[in-house]
Amino acid sequence: MSNTHQTGRAGRSTLQTAAVVVGVVFLLVGVLGFIPGITTDYDTMQFAGHESEAMLLGVFQVSILHNIVHLLFGVAGVAMARTWSGARWFLIGGGVVYLVLWIYGLLVAEESAANFVPLNAADDWLHLVLGVGMVGLGVLLSRREEAATSAPAV
Repeated sequence: MSNTHQTGRAGRSTLQTAAVVVGVVFLLVGVLGFIPGITTDYDTMQFAGHESEAMLLGVFQVSILHNIVHLLFGVAGVAMARTWSGARWFLIGGGVVYLVLWIYGLLVAEESAANFVPLNAADDWLHLVLGVGMVGLGVLLSRREEAATSAPAV
């Protein structure tokens, strides 16, 4: 396997660009979680725990910890996208983390003390979509780029 991968105009591979985009979306979501109005019931936001009734876009239950996790995940995505292997690890590894969160959210009752992030049903299903999407991007783009770099030059 070659260590060189196809790059676009900015010197980034499609895989790296995807990781940057996903990272920036996480940063945006983390910031939006701290904006009253975009986050409803903002005055009820707790640091952590299911007692937080703040809802991003009126749908996704958030807390200060939940928003910080989104911000940190975004920073990790942008930073890891600097290299091809980092971008791949971010997308696939991060996707696996979100699939684990999806399962966790399905198993832990919303009113349980174990629901410390906090998560609601909308969060759970979004985590499934994020997990499948991130793993899919990481696997498909890395395979495509590896195949392109290993193809004989014409």
